[in-house]
Amino acid sequence: MFYQLNKPLFPFTKLKIILTILICFPFLSVFGQDLEPRVYANVPKGINVLAVGYGFITGNVLTDPALPIKDFKLNTQNIGVNYIRSFSIAKKLARVQVSLPFADMQGKLIQNGEEITGSRSGMADMRIRFGINLTGSPALDRKDFRQYQQKAIFGVSLVTSVPTGRYYEDKIINLGNNRWAFKPEIGVSRRFTHLYAEAYFGTWFYTDNTEYLTNKVLKQNPTVTLQAHASYYFKNQMWVGFNTNWYKVGETRIDNVPLTKIINDWRVGATFSAPISKAQSLRLQFHTGLMSNLGLNYDSITLAYQYVFF
Repeated sequence: MFYQLNKPLFPFTKLKIILTILICFPFLSVFGQDLEPRVYANVPKGINVLAVGYGFITGNVLTDPALPIKDFKLNTQNIGVNYIRSFSIAKKLARVQVSLPFADMQGKLIQNGEEITGSRSGMADMRIRFGINLTGSPALDRKDFRQYQQKAIFGVSLVTSVPTGRYYEDKIINLGNNRWAFKPEIGVSRRFTHLYAEAYFGTWFYTDNTEYLTNKVLKQNPTVTLQAHASYYFKNQMWVGFNTNWYKVGETRIDNVPLTKIINDWRVGATFSAPISKAQSLRLQFHTGLMSNLGLNYDSITLAYQYVFF
């Protein structure tokens, strides 16, 4: 998949195959907008990836970016468990990914000159991603995968946010959103020797929250997202990446009364991944906001451990 696997200068070994797989998969952040390099990576069929990560987020951020609060400061620690399985559908490479986040959130705001504090702990909303690479990476076993010359990849995904998070009907700030959300997405990626470039475009669609502040109905227009990633790979299987995303959050209404303006937000980040054995790796990611028109500005750092098995 990377230059190590496609150039005769380097031998094809099981170790290199496993290390290549390890550093391909994303670890989803619990809150905020995703910055996920290598979502449409070329990998062998029949692999399993188990990841555990710790994240820390600080700044003006909510679990639901449709409900911004100005002068709001939040510190969140979260632990996420992530499982991915690759398989074949009509000889094309497919994968399913399940992410279970748990969080501890501490926040404060100033209202009418008075400081108000609060906390939340528990499970956040689960995410399930199903994706298939339509061109550029057929479903291959490990033996055939070693010889395959990767082409440009075009893939599609559907991400589902499941309302498993802790939710209080009478509270504005919650770990869960108490509604389903679906994001169809298209993605393209291309390898240039040491460099791997990617871009994804998707749109979130939301069901209604019919228990907002106990008996109100919250509706939201779709949110448009665009991501781009550029990653550089070293001979020892380490890689570093630059990540950026832009999203436009649709208008929110409560009982058909407009609540927010349309939110535009632009974030950037960096990723570093390094193998620690033939089946294990560590990955560090940081991202921050560059532009927001409604105060959603926060910093996030995540450290994830990943293990691959067949």
